[in-house]
Amino acid sequence: MAFSTETENDTPRMTRAVQGLIAINVAIYFLQVALVGNKDMWGWLAFDRGDLAHSLWTVVTYAFVHANLWHLLFNMIVLWSFGPRVEHLWSAGRFVAFYLWCALGGVLGHLMFGGDGQLMGASAAVMGVMLAYAMQWPDDEMLLFMVIPMKVKWAVTFFIVFNLVMGLGAMAAAGVPGTQVAYMAHLGGLAFAWFYLRTPSAHSLDRLRQRISPVADLPDETPRAIPRSLPRPRERTNASDEAVAKSKAVVVKRPVAPQAPRAARDPKADALNSVLDKISATGIESLTNDEKRLLEEMSKKLRGPS
Repeated sequence: MAFSTETENDTPRMTRAVQGLIAINVAIYFLQVALVGNKDMWGWLAFDRGDLAHSLWTVVTYAFVHANLWHLLFNMIVLWSFGPRVEHLWSAGRFVAFYLWCALGGVLGHLMFGGDGQLMGASAAVMGVMLAYAMQWPDDEMLLFMVIPMKVKWAVTFFIVFNLVMGLGAMAAAGVPGTQVAYMAHLGGLAFAWFYLRTPSAHSLDRLRQRISPVADLPDETPRAIPRSLPRPRERTNASDEAVAKSKAVVVKRPVAPQAPRAARDPKADALNSVLDKISATGIESLTNDEKRLLEEMSKKLRGPS
């Protein structure tokens, strides 16, 4: 069991998507224990490769049904510990999509490495959430199993190595009692999470700034006049023309070269530049809700229709 010891005033302890996911898992377990029974609930929602053609929905619903109370508690505590801050950084919709994506990774890992029997539990999804947290805040302190102080990045590394070793051992001891834990499904969720997080789903701040702003920034430097081009040589006409030209050069002051017309700036581009400067100075968590919405809106606009 693990939970983060990091607390922040501007990060809610519970967010909408995390609260909804926990509520769904708890409600299904309550129905399973109080009304339906384990066998029927597992038959309806758990994933079974032998019955996939008739119950395709189980590639997702398996992540909402659990084997027992401890199985449920462990997964929900991990989700509660690491999910809200990740959702706060992203959005509720993106967080839920990521959660379900990691659950699909768990199914694929289970299928690829010969998992037998029914697959159930949110472990693949919540481990993906833990990896997302570790990749964003790797040096946050946490207590592993509520006892061992450890940085999040090393805790995730421990879980990866543990599941890999135990999963290989379970494959080698196929058919032996005591190997029912779906370690390879856990690794599948982690692999899908890593792939999602390493794929550039949005532009970096620098690239976003370059594409939004029509005029390059000139920090700490005032715009300089465009140099005048050298005059073309003229043919001399007569001495009087030359004398008049010299007299004008003495009397008339040097005119200021006209500024090149600047491209019209989009007000949203100016607002976005201010938001990006604020992120560079104080971090993304200092943004207001309006600023976050502006950043998300412009990012979606650049990505175009998906």
